[in-house]
Amino acid sequence: MPFIAYWGAPIIDTDDDAAMDGALGELMPRGALPGGLDQECAIGIVPMHGDGWAGRPGLQGHRRGGTAWAPRFKDARVMPLGGGGAGCVITVRDDVAELELVLRVELCVSGALNMQATIHNIGLQRYSLDALTITFPMPRRATRLATFHGRWCKEMQRDTSDWNIGAWTAENRRGRTSHEHPPLVLATTETTSAVGGEIWALHTAWSGNHVTFAERLADGRRYIQMGELLHSGEICLEAGETYTTPRIVGAYSSVGDCGIANVMQAEVRAMRNPLSPRPVTLNTWEAVYFNHDSDTLHQLAHTAADVGVERFVLDDGWFLARRNDSAGLGDWYVDPVVYPHGLTPLIDTVKSRGMQFGLWLEPEMVNPDSDLYRAHPDWVLEHSGYPHVLGRHQLVLNLAIPEAYAYILKCVDALLNQYDISYLKWDMNRPHVGAANTRGTAATHIQTQALYMLLDEIRFLHPDVEIESCSSGGGRIDHEILRRTDRVWTSDTNDPLLRQTIQHHTSLLVPPEMMGCHIGAPKAHTTNKTSTLIFRAITAMFGHLGIEWNLLHATPTELEELRAVVSLHKELRPILHTGQVIFTTMLSDSDGEYLAHGVASPDMSRAVVAVSRLLDISVGAPPKLRIAGLDHQRQYTVSCVLGQPRDGGYVISHHSGYDLEHNGLEILSMHSESAVLLTLESS
Repeated sequence: MPFIAYWGAPIIDTDDDAAMDGALGELMPRGALPGGLDQECAIGIVPMHGDGWAGRPGLQGHRRGGTAWAPRFKDARVMPLGGGGAGCVITVRDDVAELELVLRVELCVSGALNMQATIHNIGLQRYSLDALTITFPMPRRATRLATFHGRWCKEMQRDTSDWNIGAWTAENRRGRTSHEHPPLVLATTETTSAVGGEIWALHTAWSGNHVTFAERLADGRRYIQMGELLHSGEICLEAGETYTTPRIVGAYSSVGDCGIANVMQAEVRAMRNPLSPRPVTLNTWEAVYFNHDSDTLHQLAHTAADVGVERFVLDDGWFLARRNDSAGLGDWYVDPVVYPHGLTPLIDTVKSRGMQFGLWLEPEMVNPDSDLYRAHPDWVLEHSGYPHVLGRHQLVLNLAIPEAYAYILKCVDALLNQYDISYLKWDMNRPHVGAANTRGTAATHIQTQALYMLLDEIRFLHPDVEIESCSSGGGRIDHEILRRTDRVWTSDTNDPLLRQTIQHHTSLLVPPEMMGCHIGAPKAHTTNKTSTLIFRAITAMFGHLGIEWNLLHATPTELEELRAVVSLHKELRPILHTGQVIFTTMLSDSDGEYLAHGVASPDMSRAVVAVSRLLDISVGAPPKLRIAGLDHQRQYTVSCVLGQPRDGGYVISHHSGYDLEHNGLEILSMHSESAVLLTLESS
């Protein structure tokens, strides 16, 4: 069985035998250990119990009667990847268990390591698969684990702890990538920081159930397993059938979080670029909610255009009987009561002001109070015979039923053909509970595949329509959904204090141009907290900028300031949406009091950096700002372009990139929940 002998920093001098031996030696299997087997079992890419592996097996399953549960593969065949890719395909067989395993290994231009496994039933009897995961060994110096958790409106919270003997696991059964257990884990050294130290990062590119398992064995070895979580009986392979794991994305950094973010973001950009310039968006949800008054929406569109908005998105409430969230899902037809002339008049107003028009949908869901459910109650993704488990008054529609799939495709296609719609906000607000097909078999896996197929088909039919992945905010953010979508809705909260951390950690996976970041109303809808426009604007600046605010209630002064913010964003957009991350740190322990981050142009001639004071803890002078990753030889002029003070207090001429990294930049006193936006221009 193949195993990873080394992964990490590039081995530059391969002619140095000592250096090569040192690099490869740490993860190589050792000889016999006292009281153990005659040969230590390597940590294979898919380690097998039958080979003597005492940890968690990478392949778990059996045939009828419990046989073939501990296979032993051999006779590896290695073929290079087709298409000039850097990697190989490794095939191994077990003729006793009648199974074939195919491993795909690819080192991408982005620097990411992509791994996938396929199990093939070459026997005549059914093989029941319980788990197939990819295993990555970790060097012994990776003594700490950084994991992520969250909830609605508080996604991507980070927890770092010592990697002690024993196992840590996170299992997601929500049917989507989830708020609770984002499929991202980092193994780090003791001294790793935002801008320094080694990190080995792993991400499961899959939008359904998944599992992350990290173990430190008693003998000191460490490994992490990633893959899809399968419910009992979900994957049963008949003769000749196969199952393929999600893609597992690995990234290494010797410069802390910053390096991981740049590798992961480059991987996404390689899949999705070139994207069109990210239009500044206004979304109507927090402006009008379900109150779709025609005059209000037309006035809102005019005001949005006046402040520089480039895309107007009509959110929930436009379709049949949708006056609140208890009815209508599944009936994807414009409500003739609210819109007697259809959406055309509103779209005409939006287009006349030079804006694109977008529309909210939740195609995977159905309300029991809907014409669709009344006609087809059997289309629900739940095992019949039990009472429904509702979430937000809704159920999941079984897209694996051909008629249900065809109905949704027809509805979406008809809307896109009838109206000039440039953008779909694709929502998914209810997790899977007992998700089963018509036979009662667990079906989250096939539902996820059906979703991918539906998105692919819509994109084929309407290649110019952009799609946003929204799932109660950040509940479906992963590299596989990003193959098919142009943006994610990072969180349902627009509270800038919460957004600072959410966006900072999401940027480890997602480039800023694909993270929806909106300026909300002065009082946040989800927390009822009030914040300044400057703090809200600087927080939203590092993403796909939008507005989630009833601008008809804004004062003339607020509209003037918002217009200036939008103009500044458009000026900085070429850097913000193409540059490299330059995470920054404060040159003292700020205990989470300050958060600073930035983006530099590819040639390092320009950069944009935000400095935020989140909490009020310290009593002394603010710590210095260390900006790493710039060109050490260049001289930069640092200017404050947004925030206080603006009257030259942050202008520093001929400040070298080396000095900014090693000596830092003086930060003037700031209130808590405030921020400044800096630009750096090389001379």
